Amino acid sequence: MSNEFLLEIIITVAILVAIIVGYFIFKRSSSPQPQSSTPEKNDIPEVATQEKVNVVPQINEEPEIEPLSEIPMYGTEEGEFVVLTPTPEDKELTDRRKSDKTIQKRPVPKHGQITKQNFSEFAGERILVAEDNIINQKVLLGLLAGSGIELVMADDGQEALDILENDINFLMILMDAHMPRVDGFEATRIIRANPQYDHIVVVALSGDIASDDIQKMKNAGMSEQLAKPLRMESLYEMIYAYTGKETHNDELIDAKMAKSLDTDVGLQTCGEDEGFYREILTEFMSDYGNSSDILGELLRSHNLYDADAHLLDIMGVSANIGAHKLGEIASNMKLALSDTHELSYFSLFDQYKAQQARLMQEIKEYIG
Repeated sequence: MSNEFLLEIIITVAILVAIIVGYFIFKRSSSPQPQSSTPEKNDIPEVATQEKVNVVPQINEEPEIEPLSEIPMYGTEEGEFVVLTPTPEDKELTDRRKSDKTIQKRPVPKHGQITKQNFSEFAGERILVAEDNIINQKVLLGLLAGSGIELVMADDGQEALDILENDINFLMILMDAHMPRVDGFEATRIIRANPQYDHIVVVALSGDIASDDIQKMKNAGMSEQLAKPLRMESLYEMIYAYTGKETHNDELIDAKMAKSLDTDVGLQTCGEDEGFYREILTEFMSDYGNSSDILGELLRSHNLYDADAHLLDIMGVSANIGAHKLGEIASNMKLALSDTHELSYFSLFDQYKAQQARLMQEIKEYIG
């Protein structure tokens, strides 16, 4: 019995060994064979391959969510709105303002006295007025009544902003600096931050003329300032400078061009004190009435150094009294003094002499 029992044990062990060996042979045969016998090449590519499986499909899926052709770019309808490409509703406005960004302001020519009738040259223009003072509103309305200029009134900065949200067809905004709710400074900053209003000039209405007040207005985005109380001539020149309309009032443009003395400038220099201005003109006649004789003698003696000093003096005094033409000729002569070969300053001297004679006559008529 013992031999038979031992034999059974041996057979059982043999069967178990065979099963184990067979299992490992099956396991090995079912595993993928390596591409190379090098361990580094057997492991690393498998990691890289796994990364590609996880990442690449995510990249390929993005265009399916939002294709590139559907993403708004500059030049599409949305992009053009950002850069203020005109909409059909604003086409007329855009056509009228299309050159404003290159020609913001034009020079104002010399002109005669401004009357209410002169404002009719700007008929059709629209101006937004932000002013909380009812009397000041009435002054502007009365000043431009019958001119054809449309005034839209706002009682404060907030009301002006509300108007602009629905109507941007304005040449300019006359903006009072100090108002309730939203003052002129804050309203202007909001306006200048919105590109839809780039074509509108903001002009400050304020009695503040100190340099720091002027700088504060500029910092807020106000392009110009009209002082209070408002002068008719200043308002005319402001509108003229920023409208593109041609004026055909020859009397307005040429009235003072033929004159040698601009009394308006002279009076402004003298603080609108006419008595003081007449006194200055009297002194000018006494001190410089014979300036052409003095200058002629200096030129003939080739004393160009003293001639230069005399012309510089004339330029400064002429600017103060409003003698623009004499000052311009003096400036040209001063430059010509360096031309010692052609002596071109002698031809300018003839102009100077004739202009000074006309100036003296106009001064006498004004004082007399």
